[in-house]
Amino acid sequence: MTNLTLALDAMGGDFGPRITVPASLQALRSTPFLKIVLVGDKSQIDVHLASAEPDIRSRIEIKHTTEVVAMSDRPVHALRSRKQSSMRIAIELVRDGHAQACLSAGNTGALMAMSKVLLKTLPGIDRPALVSCLPAVNNTPVYLLDLGANISCDSETLFQFAVMGSVLSETVDKTVSPKVALLNVGIEEIKGNDQVQQAGQLLQQIPQVNYIGFIEGDEIYSGNVDVIVCDGFVGNITLKTSEGIARLLVHQLKKGLGEGFFVRLLAKIIAPRIRSLLNQMNPDHYNGASLIGLRGIVVKSHGGADEAAFLQAINLAVTEAQRRLPQMIEDRLESILLDINS
Repeated sequence: MTNLTLALDAMGGDFGPRITVPASLQALRSTPFLKIVLVGDKSQIDVHLASAEPDIRSRIEIKHTTEVVAMSDRPVHALRSRKQSSMRIAIELVRDGHAQACLSAGNTGALMAMSKVLLKTLPGIDRPALVSCLPAVNNTPVYLLDLGANISCDSETLFQFAVMGSVLSETVDKTVSPKVALLNVGIEEIKGNDQVQQAGQLLQQIPQVNYIGFIEGDEIYSGNVDVIVCDGFVGNITLKTSEGIARLLVHQLKKGLGEGFFVRLLAKIIAPRIRSLLNQMNPDHYNGASLIGLRGIVVKSHGGADEAAFLQAINLAVTEAQRRLPQMIEDRLESILLDINS
């Protein structure tokens, strides 16, 4: 395919260039059509480019800046005061057409605020949402949104997330009439706060979305639904809890392998199945959440991602740029919103 350019916030996350640059080199080696613009402190970036092969180095551009959005920065402060930050410049490269996608492991709130202002949202969408694809027991993809970009949401926002999630599943995975559910504290219609109940009532009124009602947390990985909607507070805790459980299972498996003969034997017998499950739940294997609802492609990586996990986020950004995801969502969204308003 023709060349694809990724704008990368090299300073974002807990480790900055120590992780972002080596992961970029790996991505460039495996993806010949990819170019990467590393945005950040050139002196720090150059340290990690010393071993890059000439042909790989030729596909890297550095946009020098020393300003960084801190993880403690409030979104409004970052938006107003970090105009020369690596995060903002990376987003501006997408806005100005110099890159097809942007990736950052930095401050989620700041990334959302800057992306919304600089790239704008799609028609009919008030807020972008962070969405990621999770594993399920039947190996079907399950989309969960929002994962932390919007800590609190009203019913209309949850409704818009449900529509976008349905379109995402339909267009990317070719799912026919994706099943959409709201994450709640119970499946009964009387359960949950006002926002969730009102969002459910809105979704019941439109046939364009296959809304099946409320689900509880124990159904997330069941494979019974294709799209799960919640506010960012609930979504972020859900995701981080799942990752914690995966690490606990890894710890317990390793502990079992060091105990008595029969325990070791049992652990070895079930180890392949457990490893397969853990690989699916391991954040290194699905790192990267898309900020959908924007006119451009923005991907958020875990702040604490290691090199392998950050590489997964790069691969996601490349995939979504190839799909032209915003255009796909806008085209389908427009027809749904027209039907709703007619």
